[in-house]
Amino acid sequence: MNLLKALATVSSMTLISRIFGFIRDVVIARVFGAGLATDAFFVAFKIPNLLRRLFAEGAFSQAFVPILAEYRNRRGEAETRLLVDHVATFLALALFIVALIGVAAAPLIIYVSAPGFVATPEKFDLTVALLRVTFPYIFFISLVALAGGILNTYSRFSVPAFTPVLLNLSFIVFALWAAPYFDPPVKALAWAVFAGGVLQLGCQAPFLLRLKLFPRFRLNPRDEGVWRIVRLMGPAVFGVSIAQVSLLINMIFASFLVNGSVSWLYYADRLMEFPTGLLGVALGTILLPSLSKHYAERSADEYSRLLDWGLRLTLVLALPAAAALAVLSVPLTATLFHYGAFSASDVLATRNAVIAYSVGLAGLILVKVLAPGFYARQDIRTPVRIAVVTLVATQVMNFIFIWPLKHAGLALAIGLGACLNAALLFRALRRRGIYTPQAGWSVFLLKVAIAVYAMGVVLWITTGAPVDWLGAGAAQRAARLAWIIVAGAASYFAALWLLGFRMRDFARRVG
Repeated sequence: MNLLKALATVSSMTLISRIFGFIRDVVIARVFGAGLATDAFFVAFKIPNLLRRLFAEGAFSQAFVPILAEYRNRRGEAETRLLVDHVATFLALALFIVALIGVAAAPLIIYVSAPGFVATPEKFDLTVALLRVTFPYIFFISLVALAGGILNTYSRFSVPAFTPVLLNLSFIVFALWAAPYFDPPVKALAWAVFAGGVLQLGCQAPFLLRLKLFPRFRLNPRDEGVWRIVRLMGPAVFGVSIAQVSLLINMIFASFLVNGSVSWLYYADRLMEFPTGLLGVALGTILLPSLSKHYAERSADEYSRLLDWGLRLTLVLALPAAAALAVLSVPLTATLFHYGAFSASDVLATRNAVIAYSVGLAGLILVKVLAPGFYARQDIRTPVRIAVVTLVATQVMNFIFIWPLKHAGLALAIGLGACLNAALLFRALRRRGIYTPQAGWSVFLLKVAIAVYAMGVVLWITTGAPVDWLGAGAAQRAARLAWIIVAGAASYFAALWLLGFRMRDFARRVG
């Protein structure tokens, strides 16, 4: 398998998803703006999203994929199919119970997760009502993650990467055409979440059938593989929950700030998720099964070289992305969201959070590459210990930054915490001899820095003043932003080429 080609496939599917995600956010911003109703929805959507990352993309995937890869490489297809059946049955039953509890306990959950809303009963009650609709999303999306883990292990990367498009389409359809039929209209967004979960799960079923791995109901509480996954999930849940607790605490802080703060952070986070998903999630998706395969085959040298490849590719793409987001924060926010109820002041407030997030973008993406270096070895405890340190440091920074920087301070704390997380993961990999850097890193970093600087100068000169973007029409903003992005990308890759970089330098295959 050509990893660069696989990365291009996953990234292209993720790009499609992100484009529809931005269309979704443009529609939401235009129809609902940033205020009480959107704050309520984003909190109601954030909670099942946190659980999704905790159970689905987080702890479950980290525990399930390495075990599934081991079964496939060492035990054969029959035992692999049996493992899939037992895990799917166990997971579905557990998730059904969690969903029921979440719907019943919605007022308590909002009271704990957004206590600032209690002072506004209308806001609190609306958030509770929305959460009762969105909470079952955790059931559907966790089973989607199970299906995605299976498909990724069998190198079917494109389907799981494309699946999120369906959620975004659901949002667009409900916001544009169904909102007038709901009272209040924002409830349409909650039902879009529910419908999107059903669509995503249904999309992957035919591909599991084609692999003859569509789960059958087989409950076996004593299955060895299931309990190995459960035991790995224990520390994994704790580790992933630390990162999600950090985000939840940020939401608690933001709930005490002025109306719109939660929404400004949401829109800034959406801009940051574009490169994070395109690079970090895509790299993590293809690295975890490949690293797990090398670990199962006891190929330590290949394991280290694969990590080195991932780190270099990450820095080549993440550093210019961080610089571009900071310089283009106003153009991006204005072009994507400055319509209808989303005012100029909303653009500038979101801009502040985007710049703060960009400081830690490289760290956010590096964590997605470094953490699989432990997960593939079925070592969950080390990333957990590092995550605890990161959580404490992030909250200290929250208290320091929130007073002078308001909501942007919360974004800055998240970014700097991610950089600390990445640095500690890197040090642990080096100290344990899991990763040994290949030759040429100093020259590599110097060349990338020069190319990023050249790109930054081009972007700074061509961007202009914020007032030019706030007063321009939609078509004018879009056209100008497009050619600025092209000019920036061309200057960066031209500088890399002049400095000796070639595409073949990043080609890599695994058996």
